[in-house]
Amino acid sequence: MRSHSKAKSNRIGRVLLGAALSLPSVQFVYADAPPERGVVSMKYLNYQDSQSGDTALTAGMQRERIAVNAISLMVTVPIAGKWSIATSFMEDSVSGASPAYHSSGFPANNGVSGASGELRHAGDLSLTRYFSKGTLGAGVSYSKESDYISRSGSLQGSWSTEDKNTTVNLGGSFTDDIIKLDASNVVAVKRQVPDEKKQIIAGLLGVTRVLSKSDIVQFNLGYSNGNGYYTDPYKNPDQRPRDRNNMTLLTRWNHHFKGSDGTIRLSWRYYSDSFGIRSHTLGGEYVQPLHHGWTITPLLRLYTQCGADFYVPVGPAEQANPSIATQVPAGALFYTEDQRLSAFGAVTAGVKISKQLSREWLVDLKIEKYEQRQQWALFGNGDPGVTAFHARSFQAGVSRQL
Repeated sequence: MRSHSKAKSNRIGRVLLGAALSLPSVQFVYADAPPERGVVSMKYLNYQDSQSGDTALTAGMQRERIAVNAISLMVTVPIAGKWSIATSFMEDSVSGASPAYHSSGFPANNGVSGASGELRHAGDLSLTRYFSKGTLGAGVSYSKESDYISRSGSLQGSWSTEDKNTTVNLGGSFTDDIIKLDASNVVAVKRQVPDEKKQIIAGLLGVTRVLSKSDIVQFNLGYSNGNGYYTDPYKNPDQRPRDRNNMTLLTRWNHHFKGSDGTIRLSWRYYSDSFGIRSHTLGGEYVQPLHHGWTITPLLRLYTQCGADFYVPVGPAEQANPSIATQVPAGALFYTEDQRLSAFGAVTAGVKISKQLSREWLVDLKIEKYEQRQQWALFGNGDPGVTAFHARSFQAGVSRQL
């Protein structure tokens, strides 16, 4: 018997916030000296996505899906000229609903799962020691919501050559997650369901090279090995392998233009995993300082991926009646109708505007628009039965040097 998905999208919120709510970050980490002054930063994020309806009455219309409101606070403080400590705290509220399968199967209540939304609290703490030719740091993080708890620890070190032009970074992390399952998000018949776990070990090797006064390049190679519960309890049908390994290759190049005083930042990221997904991401942004402390940064990202080996595309029966999920192939050990594991392409466009109010104060605003379509997949065949997905996000931040 098939149950209707509870359709909370907490996992979407977690991934989104990890990237979108990043506070002032360093594009290339190769400094061997602690910050001279402390920094306190705060950011607010508002996110909304939408997708075409799945019934005859709503076909072709856009309906709101997931809404996210989040606020984060970060503090970085230098200690004794050789150390720095950084901590952050985040609270986010995720409300709405994602489809139970493909782009169909929304709840009858128009996708609203709780008026107050699903709350998540997360925090982390890191300590870094600076040496004449490198750094050594350690960190811990914790995240909790009603059905998911995540704990992780990490170690990272760097070493620079005598001329400071080349820096090697090496890091590792361990993540331990607990997924709380219950009858409401697994099956229609109430029964006791034990909690599930997921553990991930990851490593990173990176090299940063200063080519000239105007150019910096970076190469990162990452690998992770995970085992445990990867099935999404809010998707139905869904059964995924309990092991997932992935490899990521990231290259970056920053070039500074002396005449305009602007900087272009280009990146390419390749990802592959044992689910069969292969993806490419091209990113570019141009940072242009203006008069009176203003800076404008337009950005563009292009993304494409092939689908997972066990992705089940929309079948004729579902196309005729979206209220019925596509039948899983007989004898299939693993299967999913989650559109995020299908082949698709996506475009993100945005702009960030910042203003240096004084030597201590900085404010910024950022707006992004995202669109995802199956026919934009450059590798693999997109699923024509999945409708276009849209999202927009707005961020506002303020930081002060201590």
